[in-house]
Amino acid sequence: MDVLLYNRDAWDKEVGNQNVWTVPVDSDRVMRARQGEWSVVLTPRRPVPREWFPDLEGATVLCLASGGGQQGPLLAAAGARVVVFDNSARQLGQDRLVAERDGLDIETIQGDMADLSCFGDEGFDLVFHPCSNCFSETIRPVWCECFRVLRPGGTLLAGFANPLLFCFDREKEAHGVLELKYPVPYSDVTSLRDDERARLLEPGEPLCFGHSLEDQIGGQLEAGFVLTALYEDVHLEGDMAAPYFPGFLATRALRPD
Repeated sequence: MDVLLYNRDAWDKEVGNQNVWTVPVDSDRVMRARQGEWSVVLTPRRPVPREWFPDLEGATVLCLASGGGQQGPLLAAAGARVVVFDNSARQLGQDRLVAERDGLDIETIQGDMADLSCFGDEGFDLVFHPCSNCFSETIRPVWCECFRVLRPGGTLLAGFANPLLFCFDREKEAHGVLELKYPVPYSDVTSLRDDERARLLEPGEPLCFGHSLEDQIGGQLEAGFVLTALYEDVHLEGDMAAPYFPGFLATRALRPD
């Protein structure tokens, strides 16, 4: 199946469902960001340390697979020149909504996070890539493209899922039991039985992929990045695995001068 097209439609639908990652920031947060009071997330809960960011005043920022009217508008209000790139037209519409409402200069482009050929080399100071590559079948090309479009000395901030999140039997987890079932790497396309996959496809839920840490972290290093910082974060409330291991990680990496 065409995962890119399917997930495009699925995330368009999530906007209509008011998924928490599709609800735009309000004007008050934009106003406070203009005054220097802002924070954004790469993972569900933990704000990204401010020292991870370059000086945003006049910086060129690519918010990669980051539609939804949340991170991009705040970074633009903080002084950056922002391009939001996302697979979902309706997610990008949320960024345009905030930009028009609050007078922000934000460019939106629709496409595949693994193919940034619409951008030239070395055009950005920062790539901000929140936890979204679990919706891409492949991620090593994502890291290579991030490296290419960043200027020497540029920063990649990325969030991603711990692949262990995808290893448990979902039916048993719904009944309070954590039991390993699926190996890493995980794929909604190839790891599930047909009847299991049908339960995802029927309501139109996005298809997910639990990429290995070798591809997530090792892939950044192989692309040429130098990893400078990392933190962990827990999943949303109600996740049974949260007391046992962090469900998400965030990394700061630099393209060497």
